[in-house]
Amino acid sequence: QLQAFGGGLVQTGGSLRLSCAASGFSFADYDLAWFRQAPGKEREGVSCISSSDGTSYYGDSVKGRFTISSDNVKNTVYLQMNSVEHEDTAVYYCAAGTCDSWFYQLDQYDYWGQGTQVTVSS
Repeated sequence: QLQAFGGGLVQTGGSLRLSCAASGFSFADYDLAWFRQAPGKEREGVSCISSSDGTSYYGDSVKGRFTISSDNVKNTVYLQMNSVEHEDTAVYYCAAGTCDSWFYQLDQYDYWGQGTQVTVSS
């Protein structure tokens, strides 16, 4: 299971950190990723991180603003969101699967969390 939390209301230009705790499977066997889905839009790949060497990938819309990290002791992956924009408003999901340059493809992931709402206000 994956449980995402840390969402909420944040002002434009502010920061927020999301967390996703994993249980029930070997954290080290899966790469972790964050996706988001805004109302009326398709689910979008935000970022992923490799469990083996820490390599990360980011979607173009969040490069330079968001940072993904993981704690293999706590079985938790984080998404630090800085300089947030109104367009970052979405439900954010964590997922476990394969992180590579095709990380935005939904079928690369075996486990999905329930999502946490992030709302950016102006």
